[in-house]
Amino acid sequence: MKYFRSVLIIIGVSLAITILHFSGLFSFLENKTFDSRTKFAAPYSYPSQDICFITVDQESINWARREMGWGWPWPRAALGDIVKYMNIGNAEAIAFDVLFTEPSVYGDADDNAFADACAEYGKVVHAMYADDASSSPDDLIFPVDSIRESAGVIGTTVSAKDSDDVMRRGRISFVSDDGEYPSLGIAPLLISGMSIDEIKASSPVEKGETLLLRYRSGLDVYNPYRASDVLQSYYDYKAGNEPLIPPESFEGAYVYYAYYAPGLFDICSSPISQVYPGCGVHITELDNYLSGDFMRTVPIPGSVAWIVLASILGILAISFTEARKSSLGNVLSAIGTVILGLFLITGGSFALFVMGWYILLVAPLASFAFSFLLQLALTYMLEGRQKRFIKAAFSQYLSPAVIDQLISNPDSLRLGGEEREISIFFSDVQGFTSISESLSKNPTKLTEVLNLYLSEMSSIILESGGTIDKYEGDAIIAFWNAPANQEDHAARILSAAMECQKRLDELRTDLHKMTGKKFYQRIGMNTGHAVVGNMGSSNRFDYTMLGDSVNLASRLEGLNKQFGTYTMCSKATMESALAHGCTLRFRELARVAVVGKKEAVTVYEPMTEEVFAAKKELIGSFDKGRDLFYAGDFAGAKAVFDSTKEQDPPASFYSAKCEELMADPPSDWQGVWKATSK
Repeated sequence: MKYFRSVLIIIGVSLAITILHFSGLFSFLENKTFDSRTKFAAPYSYPSQDICFITVDQESINWARREMGWGWPWPRAALGDIVKYMNIGNAEAIAFDVLFTEPSVYGDADDNAFADACAEYGKVVHAMYADDASSSPDDLIFPVDSIRESAGVIGTTVSAKDSDDVMRRGRISFVSDDGEYPSLGIAPLLISGMSIDEIKASSPVEKGETLLLRYRSGLDVYNPYRASDVLQSYYDYKAGNEPLIPPESFEGAYVYYAYYAPGLFDICSSPISQVYPGCGVHITELDNYLSGDFMRTVPIPGSVAWIVLASILGILAISFTEARKSSLGNVLSAIGTVILGLFLITGGSFALFVMGWYILLVAPLASFAFSFLLQLALTYMLEGRQKRFIKAAFSQYLSPAVIDQLISNPDSLRLGGEEREISIFFSDVQGFTSISESLSKNPTKLTEVLNLYLSEMSSIILESGGTIDKYEGDAIIAFWNAPANQEDHAARILSAAMECQKRLDELRTDLHKMTGKKFYQRIGMNTGHAVVGNMGSSNRFDYTMLGDSVNLASRLEGLNKQFGTYTMCSKATMESALAHGCTLRFRELARVAVVGKKEAVTVYEPMTEEVFAAKKELIGSFDKGRDLFYAGDFAGAKAVFDSTKEQDPPASFYSAKCEELMADPPSDWQGVWKATSK
């Protein structure tokens, strides 16, 4: 029965995933995995040494303005000089990734000088533009007549974008009513005497007569030369001087000429980079042909077999897990077999990619996952292995205390909670919006930064016995004394907070290098009664907390901004912690009425004995000023705070508050700092 069920799952899942794949459901994710594999495989392939390119970068433009007096655009006669140097160097061909569709601003003589150099050389590829939606000759845009007539071959810049506008393929040619034009990547081969049909016959042509490209690490691997250096070399050569770049450097080379200065070069998205010079696509296509290493797609039968094999692996993973006797063995086996299965599928696809074969990745992973999960679910439902299922399925994302509670009492998997005293922790990164904006163009780096920060802080919280309620972006919400009883929960939360700040201090230099921003966190803590339990809907719920004491902890985190502090706790947390052996020192900051509450709460800044000793004089002065503030002597308090505000941020904020109250004295002063924001 189990064998028959497994076969049905393999057939059903494989068929469903195959249909979903060919319907295009996985196309977006599959494209992204193609890009990842391209980046991974790039260092394992080597560029053709017969290709180089000449770039008009900013330094070349500056040189031309300074040394030659040329504005932009340059005279086309200067491009003719580059062509002449290629002729002297006996380059195989030069292709201009530039559209000369308008007459030169320097006049017809300038166009003719360029055209004469191209005609004399006879190995020049010029570019034309075609609208991919039309094949009418009237819609083709060619270079001006003199330049068009001087070309050895006219190549097209028409691209072959995928649905997400990424250039993973190169077009072989563009067919118009008046003929077939090679792509700019293939056109130099026609200079060498090949035909488009010969190129098609010797290449792994994909749908739409495209070629799946194997990108290298970047354009710099193709012997880049600055246009200014080439021109200077030509002028030195003519003058009988030793050129910077000897002409023989270009012997037998396929040369591309392209704009590379900011604001000039053609930008596209490639698997290597979202911002990639368009000329790089043409160069990669030519390189792949010369190297004979275009990517080849595994045929459809092979892809379907790969999906079926992944489904079989999913079934085998469950079967191996069920063979273990102990609960711990089940858990370890489940984790190990899932990791092994994912590794085999992912590693296999990456290894094939390095060898030049592109095979599906997302569909097989989905097939593996669905087979594994479906077999797991059926095993649970049909064989009743409830405790083993709970342990294996939930141990990866629930705390051990909650899992033990579920195993001992499965009925607790329902809505409801209990009121109990807990210590609540809220933290937030200072200025995280600014950090996010600075990394908006690099979401991978932002994710890396956030994961590093959250992982380090979460480890400390969990090691101290805390329960992480949730993450809200960069914010961490946690609590102690639930679900497990912890008599010293207030001492634990304060210890964890100080350890978090210490660890962040150790990471600050690395985080600054990653973000370019200073990285600080604000922490607010409170101890009080709250309702803790499973909250949500009947179909989906979380183990979380509710109550005024929770809201107060959240307010204290934000209240740090009004005092220039980074760690703050309520009096209730301090007193409970001290009663259970806490050795920290505390500075009384204020009696505060937070937003949304009328009653004042006394708040404190916790610090280690070493920090307290180092700030003893500052804290003594602060205490004096604070007491004057409580008494309503704002002028006297301000004078005290002014003496230390440069060294003590809370004193600086108090000084400003005193000045505000002196300008508009309150009629009924109670010594309470009223918070103005959350």
